[in-house]
Amino acid sequence: MKILMLLSILFSGAPPATAAGSGSSVWQWPLLAPGGAPPTVVRPFDPPARRWLSGHRGVDLAAPGATEVLAAGPGTVAFAGTLFGQGVVVIAHGGVRTSYEPVASAPALHVGDAVVAGTPIGTLSAGHCRSSPCLHWGLLSGHGHGVRYYDPLLLLGLVHLRLEPVG
Repeated sequence: MKILMLLSILFSGAPPATAAGSGSSVWQWPLLAPGGAPPTVVRPFDPPARRWLSGHRGVDLAAPGATEVLAAGPGTVAFAGTLFGQGVVVIAHGGVRTSYEPVASAPALHVGDAVVAGTPIGTLSAGHCRSSPCLHWGLLSGHGHGVRYYDPLLLLGLVHLRLEPVG
């Protein structure tokens, strides 16, 4: 059921992602590289075999420090604050959420604010990648023990959803 809900949200007729501000897609990159190019993925999604094991539950996108971070799609700000010393913004998009860290959230950004794709939500802070600044971008559904992580590149049509057995 969760897979069907995710599929309906992700593939509800939305075209592939495009550059920020072009207005032709529901989903877009959460930041852009210098010159407006898509960012480089410096660490891909690598989910753990079991939810309690270590893994990489998102993608890391290279960008210079203080790069503007944008909402990847329309939704509502669910969290904007600090967790374990890192600035985090979470946006709810119906049955899924996107997360962005480390981000110094925009001063005018508050829980409950509506955003659209391309809305500035803050600036990239240092602290996630060791060698150079990067944005950790995540996609998840559910809460608590029922949380499921997905590759956020699904939103852009750049990877395919792998179906999991039920049970």
